[in-house]
Amino acid sequence: MVRPTLSTTTSTPSDVAADVLVLGVRAGTDGGSPAVVPSATGALDALADLDLGSIGVTGAKDQLVRLPGTGVAAAGIALVGLGSTVDAASLRAAAGSAVRQLPQVSSIALALPTDSAELVDAALEGAALGSYAFTRHKGTGTTAPARGDQRIEVVAPADTAADSTVRPAIVADAAALVRDLVNTAAGDLGPADVADVAVAQAEGLPLTVEVLDEQQLEEQGFGGILGVGRGSERPPRLVVVRYEPASAAKHLALVGKGITFDSGGLSLKPAASMLGMKTDMTGAATVLAATIAAARLGLDTKVTAWLCLAENMPSGSATRPGDVLTLKNGKTVEVTNTDAEGRLVLGDGMAAASLEQPDAIVDVATLTGAQVVALGDRTTGLMGSDDLVARVRAVADAVAEPIWPMPLPEELDARLASDVADMVNATVGNPAGGMLLAGKFLERFVGEGIPWAHLDIAGPSEHKGGGYGWLGKGATGVMVRTLIGLAEELQSR
Repeated sequence: MVRPTLSTTTSTPSDVAADVLVLGVRAGTDGGSPAVVPSATGALDALADLDLGSIGVTGAKDQLVRLPGTGVAAAGIALVGLGSTVDAASLRAAAGSAVRQLPQVSSIALALPTDSAELVDAALEGAALGSYAFTRHKGTGTTAPARGDQRIEVVAPADTAADSTVRPAIVADAAALVRDLVNTAAGDLGPADVADVAVAQAEGLPLTVEVLDEQQLEEQGFGGILGVGRGSERPPRLVVVRYEPASAAKHLALVGKGITFDSGGLSLKPAASMLGMKTDMTGAATVLAATIAAARLGLDTKVTAWLCLAENMPSGSATRPGDVLTLKNGKTVEVTNTDAEGRLVLGDGMAAASLEQPDAIVDVATLTGAQVVALGDRTTGLMGSDDLVARVRAVADAVAEPIWPMPLPEELDARLASDVADMVNATVGNPAGGMLLAGKFLERFVGEGIPWAHLDIAGPSEHKGGGYGWLGKGATGVMVRTLIGLAEELQSR
């Protein structure tokens, strides 16, 4: 993980020494013209007479226009679009967009309207998120962004705390960890490898890590994880990461789907659908990163992450359609589709988490293609207990991660009925409400009376188009900021 140096400065925009000085432009509304918004330490006189329209500047989100650094200490100027609203979300996105689009610039100064601690935090966080670059698989001689040598400053009011960069950097590191893991080729990252990363990341932090191998999974009754991982030469793992501050009054359990590669098993995916299936462990990466961030931030909330890791492959030892698995809570599942495997590993993890009677369980998974059909590539599907769903939605809205609550209709229970077991894992040939049916399945593995929320991130976990905000192509780290925010909120209750 390579991250630039983050800092704040109280200099006026004209006095900031940087390779590029970035200023924000608000888009015109109701027929008005776009305008450069003064920074927290003042306006830039050098741009006072500039006709923005004549050079094509509109203030639209993600627009970046570079100008010569006339009349300023900086070598050059860049104007980044804020859209029509100036708030924490637009500043986070604009800062991230500017940094993302200036990968080879050694020093960047963001002179945005950060006139409060909240807005400074947003700009710093966006800048740190936008600096992400994944270079692990680049070959010799490939030109890659020199992010490790980059210096990023945010112009901030004089009363900004000296440690204002700490939280944004930790949050960005958490997102970067998710993105690094998910972007890594599946051949280089099996279940045991993810477990090794968890152990390494916990070193030096107030965390304990327990790794259950295939023998221990068998002894302790984790039939779902074992059943999914049975077809692979790389055996499954369950990793439990615990952050337990002595004074914590609340316990948040996070359960993540960790399918390091999903071929579909014997219910084999078509070739095109198999591309990108290295991302099917995003849920596990997300709950790991959120828990590490909670420890680094010193939150007063107990957080336990359950990483349910397996590789879903076809072989002579693979689980067959029609086989019956017994999950951790003793319930049996007839496997009607081996490509509906995520809910099997999550069922084990949620049942195990329930035994500890946490105050809330949140599971995270790239679970269903139906989520993408219903909500698209950027909006996470949210289901579960009404009160917790409302709280998760509020936190996600506050950090500008698009999310939408979905129902869990009772009539779907009938579709989960099995002739030979307690339930089936899928209704082959009936795709209606697939995201909701998966939620109804998972609901059966939540302990009685425990608030629960389910996050289906199948679409938002990976960005496949052109860049926007702080995101380029590849893994997004979606929902890690929401989970950190939820843990922060719980410590005050």
